[in-house]
Amino acid sequence: MSHITATYLVHDKKGDLEKKGEAIALGLTIGSWTHLPSLEKKQLEKHKGEVVSVEAIPQSEEAVRFFPETRTTGLLKIKYPAANFSADIPAILTTIFGKLSLDGEVKLVDVELSEELEAKFPGPKVGINGIRETLGVHDRPLLMSIFKGMIGKGIDEFETQLRGQTRGGVDLVKDDEILFDNPLTPFDERVRVGASVVRESYEATGEKTLYAVNLSGRTFELKEKAKRAVDAGASALLFNVFAYGLDVLQSLAEDPEISVPIMAHPAVSGALTASPFYGFSNEVLLGKFLRLAGADLVLFPSPYGSVAMKKEDTLAIKHALTKESNALKTAFPVPSAGIHPGLTPLLANDFGVDSVINAGGGIHGHPGGAEAGARAFRQAIDGVLRGESLSETAKEKRELETALDLWGQPQ
Repeated sequence: MSHITATYLVHDKKGDLEKKGEAIALGLTIGSWTHLPSLEKKQLEKHKGEVVSVEAIPQSEEAVRFFPETRTTGLLKIKYPAANFSADIPAILTTIFGKLSLDGEVKLVDVELSEELEAKFPGPKVGINGIRETLGVHDRPLLMSIFKGMIGKGIDEFETQLRGQTRGGVDLVKDDEILFDNPLTPFDERVRVGASVVRESYEATGEKTLYAVNLSGRTFELKEKAKRAVDAGASALLFNVFAYGLDVLQSLAEDPEISVPIMAHPAVSGALTASPFYGFSNEVLLGKFLRLAGADLVLFPSPYGSVAMKKEDTLAIKHALTKESNALKTAFPVPSAGIHPGLTPLLANDFGVDSVINAGGGIHGHPGGAEAGARAFRQAIDGVLRGESLSETAKEKRELETALDLWGQPQ
C-alpha cells in the first residue's frame, strides 16, 4: 500500500516512548482507536497511522544542558497511509508534521516514501545527467561561481563580472540570492546580457556555461516570469525556495515550458533546521523534499567555511540528492560558503565527482581577478583528479600557486 514513513526525534517528559508513538500515530490520522465500535474500526483501519518502531537512545550532552529536567530520548518511526492525503507536499507536511510541530520537543529527522507515492512527484527535471549533457562535462566536479557586490551597481559591472568568470572556466554562474529585480540590473536585461556573454565565451573557449538568474517577485507572477526568461535565453534559474514554499518549486519544475535547471538556495531554511530539538533535519528539508519538489541543484553550507554545517549533515544531504531511485532523477549537491582552491581535495573526497564546487570570494578575491580565480579552481580540480597534491600542481600553474599563497590549504 502507498504510504510515507516519518521518523521523529523526541525528548519525552513522561518517559513512555511507546505511548508517545501511539499518540502521534493516532493523533495525526484518525484521532482515537481504543473506544471505537468494531464496525467503525473496520472502516478506519486503512487510515490508521502505524507505529513501525520505537528506539530509546541516550540523552545527548546538549539535551542535558538544555532541559531543566530529565527527558527520555528516542526515535519514533511512524507510517501514514497515502489514503489520508493528496499527493502533494503541503498535504504531506501537514499530515506528518502539522500540529505535531507545535507539540514540544519533536524533530522530523527522516522521511521515506513508498515507490508508488514517490513516483507522483516530478523530481529534478534535468538532474545531474542532463546538466552534464548540456555542458559536455562528464568526468569531474563542476565549478560554480557567484556574482559579488552587485547591489547598487549597473549592468556594465554585471557583464564584466560574468565575462571574467566564464572566461576562467566556470561551468555555472549564479546571481547573488539577494539581487532582486531592480532599475540598475533589471531581470530581463540580466537574462539578455547573460545569454550574450555566455554565448560569446563559448565561441572563445569552446566551454559552455550556465547562468542562473534569480527568479524573484510575487508568487503568482513567477511562472510567467520564468517562461519569459527561458524564451529570452536563460540557461538556469536560481530560486529562494523557502521564502516561497516547496510547492511553488514543484509547480515551476512541473511546467514543461520551464525547461532549464532550477537551483534551490537554502535562504530561510536555517529557521526550520537549526535547532537540535525542533523542526526538520537538513537531510529531510534540503535533501529529500527539495529533490521531490524538483530542484536540479541544491546549495547548502559546506562543513569547512565560516557558516559551516556539521559534516554528517552535509553528507546526509548529498546522499539524499544522489541516491539511486526508480522514480526520481538525481540532483547536484552544492556545498557552499568559505570555499577556496585549497579546499578542492576535501570537497572532491567528501562529495565526489557528482558535486558542484561553489565559490564567491574564493574566485573574486584572487589577486589576478575573477578569471584567474576560476582558472586556479580548474587547475586544482584537474590536479586532484590526476592524483596530484595541490603543491605539486601549483609548481606548474601560476594561478593556483597564487591562490594557495593567499588562502593556504588544510594540512
